Amino acid sequence: MKKKAVSKNKLYTLISLLVIIGILGFLQANSGAYSYQISILQRSAIYAVVAVSMNLLTGFTGLFSLGQAGFMAIGAYTVSILTIPVESRASVYYVDGISPVIANLHCPFWLALIIAGVLSAGIAALIGIPVLRLKSDYLAIATLGFSEIIRAVIAAPQLNRITNGSYGVKNIPGFPNLYAAFGLCALCILLMVLIVNSSYGRAFKALREDEIAAQAMGLNLFRYKELAFVISSFFTGVGGGLLAMFMRSIDSKTFSINLTYDILLIVVLGGIGSITGSIVGSFLVTAGREWLRFFDNPLSIGGFEVPLFRSGFRMVIFSVLLMAVVLFYRRGIMGSNEFSWEGLGRLIRRITTGRKKKNKTQKGENA
Repeated sequence: MKKKAVSKNKLYTLISLLVIIGILGFLQANSGAYSYQISILQRSAIYAVVAVSMNLLTGFTGLFSLGQAGFMAIGAYTVSILTIPVESRASVYYVDGISPVIANLHCPFWLALIIAGVLSAGIAALIGIPVLRLKSDYLAIATLGFSEIIRAVIAAPQLNRITNGSYGVKNIPGFPNLYAAFGLCALCILLMVLIVNSSYGRAFKALREDEIAAQAMGLNLFRYKELAFVISSFFTGVGGGLLAMFMRSIDSKTFSINLTYDILLIVVLGGIGSITGSIVGSFLVTAGREWLRFFDNPLSIGGFEVPLFRSGFRMVIFSVLLMAVVLFYRRGIMGSNEFSWEGLGRLIRRITTGRKKKNKTQKGENA
């Protein structure tokens, strides 16, 4: 029976992958007609990478960090500097010129993403030495301060010849195709899933549950906290690089504290400690904000103009919906659970059984 269940799961997964590849192929072939939908899906996938990396730290290790925007900025600017065509750099650094150190640096986007992740991880390893000795809210405040420091440094006039300061960076090459964009996001998430399910992942979970018990079992608390922080920062940096390639133009304001709050919202809404929840939450939050845009436009019914329909009302509706979801799903949509075909089957059976009982009750009342 178990072998049959495993084979069924593999078959369902294979069919799902083929369907996704088919959808991506259709969107790629009709990119002009579906550019808006493609942009929503790409941004959702990129945010999913960052949300899963944050969940790796917060949900699986129990470390509350708010420095995601800072590490994303490091990754984004690294990818931008390394991938902008050399012949286009004069039009980007048109104010103070470009530093000779980076003037001729250029590499493929995939190598630039790896370098971005390594640089983010290296900086995380350095700041983790003093910061990770803090706990709870103090750790969050410290990493939040680091994020704002990074943003201020990037915008500083002294670095105009490297980061272009407050003028931002443009002419960033985008993804060659949809398969590359979603493939890179899927690869990052898959690697994090493997880490969570490894012996390191079990050590992270032990830290989350009880640090004293974990230390009594022989775990080096600081070592594993530092490791989790570095791994999370690596993938956050890669996510920042992916965001730069998606946006094609960035500046320091792109990586404000609001970006970290957006990622935190996705993690909490999807479920702290659930990778599947972070992915689902990313697509729901990103797409929901776009689908509700009609609330920002004036609405007239029979000559009467509805007063609430105006710019900004979309976020009011979005916030109300989020509050409703949190009230009904206090641990998030997925809680700490992960998606499985068996769980989906049980949910479908529960819904169909409930409908059958309701129909029987109505028939009995009518009789």
